[in-house]
Amino acid sequence: MFTIRLTDVPDETSTWLVPAGSPVPGEVGAEVEALAPDTGAGRVTVLPRPLRQPSRVLLAGVGDGAEADWRAAGAAAIREVADDETLHVLIPAGLDPAALRGLAEGLWLGGYRYRDAAKPVRSGEVRLRADDLSRYADSLTRAEITARAVWLARDLTNTPSSVKNPEWFAAQVVAEAASRPGLTVTVRAGDELERFGGLRAVGGGSVTPPRFVEVSWRPDGATTHVALVGKGITFDTGGISIKPRDSMKLMKKDMGGAAAVAAATLAAADLNLPVRVTALLPLAENAVGAAAFRPGDVITHYDGSTSENTNSDAEGRLVLADALGYSAEHVRPDLTVTVATLTGANAVALGKRTAALLTPDDDLATALTAAGTAAGEQIWRLPLSDDYTELMRSDIADRVNASPGPGVVMAALFLRDFFGDTRWAHFDMSAPSWAEADDAELTKGATGWGARTLLRWLSALDGGQQAGA
Repeated sequence: MFTIRLTDVPDETSTWLVPAGSPVPGEVGAEVEALAPDTGAGRVTVLPRPLRQPSRVLLAGVGDGAEADWRAAGAAAIREVADDETLHVLIPAGLDPAALRGLAEGLWLGGYRYRDAAKPVRSGEVRLRADDLSRYADSLTRAEITARAVWLARDLTNTPSSVKNPEWFAAQVVAEAASRPGLTVTVRAGDELERFGGLRAVGGGSVTPPRFVEVSWRPDGATTHVALVGKGITFDTGGISIKPRDSMKLMKKDMGGAAAVAAATLAAADLNLPVRVTALLPLAENAVGAAAFRPGDVITHYDGSTSENTNSDAEGRLVLADALGYSAEHVRPDLTVTVATLTGANAVALGKRTAALLTPDDDLATALTAAGTAAGEQIWRLPLSDDYTELMRSDIADRVNASPGPGVVMAALFLRDFFGDTRWAHFDMSAPSWAEADDAELTKGATGWGARTLLRWLSALDGGQQAGA
């Protein structure tokens, strides 16, 4: 990532970013006042100053001054700056540290670029000029760790599936965890997956076998244990129930949930959060092949229950079911959150920017929604209606994996059987996992949706709090 640092030293040579309301010295201030730009959040007006220093002034609107407004301003501003340019930001005296965190997150997230792309990453620097550096140091650190987590989730998701298979994905997580004390990673493959019937079925048609990755952050003294479970389909053809071509184009993103929970867990270690976190990543490629699972097959899950496959393109819930069964037996968390690009119905119900949240736990729903709001990720809770459970009946198994009814709700009802005794919530984030164009702090491509929300939520927990506190 490019560098953002706090400084109390004036810089006359770089481009200046002046948020609305910031006092500006000398003749620059007079020019800014005369221009009187629109101060709507995320609006940037460029004031060129040829033959003078600074050579350009960017006037950024911060709206009402909320953290989200500053995040939008930072994202808009960084897009106006050349890759090798230094940006000098004038911070108003007494600014809320949360606002500075929003600004820094916006700068980093809006300035993201896929790190394996042909276009090089930024080499410039952002300098935040503030009078009281110690007041903002923690906010900048949290913004950087959050941004690193989102960049990692975006990088993993943006990676083409010609590179990204289950083995490769598992290796990336192992490598990332190796530099962080206190993290352990276990990767299971082959015969170790004997009880993971859903994972083996979904991954059976691929030349690259499935993996099951467990990442554990276990700080001393933690009394709250959270399991994060992410869908990790490295490419989804739909299997024998094959997708149309247009529906398959973006299926490299079908592991976005696993990317988000892995990134959030690594970031929890970076922040030394006093919460025990176990991330479970069932990784498979849902391919068409001679060994692919078929409609009509009966799958035995980790917990011993069975599902009749009626649609091999409803594969995500099958691999999550195994991960949840494993979690209920071995991890035994206090709370479990699943994050999955699970259904196309997410976009139909809520559009492109909003994830669906389903949980029977009102306190948990409130806490997660608040975390999403603070982080800048949109969430809407949908109902878990028992009226639809009859639609999942099978004549030859405990349930079918794909049934008529509202798609987002049916998938959550399927997963409900596997959570065990834990408090739980499920995110269907298929729609907001991908952006078709730059939009505020989102950049075109993978968004890393969920990493920010999970990290905010985990940061609000400690050994003495309940999840809804």
